[in-house]
Amino acid sequence: MFRLTLLLHAITSTVIMGVGITAALVMGFVSATAIILSILAGLVLGWPVARLIAKELYEE
Repeated sequence: MFRLTLLLHAITSTVIMGVGITAALVMGFVSATAIILSILAGLVLGWPVARLIAKELYEE
């Protein structure tokens, strides 16, 4: 299940980063700090999301 979680983390973190960067730019935060914070938030929040998805896929 760990390998599945790692693979899903690559996908989920990328999606969360994209959403965060898009939201930051739409709200007018165009600084590098806002974009870097969106990237870090995507990396951190992507792990629990990937773990939940992997758990659901592994149980079936």
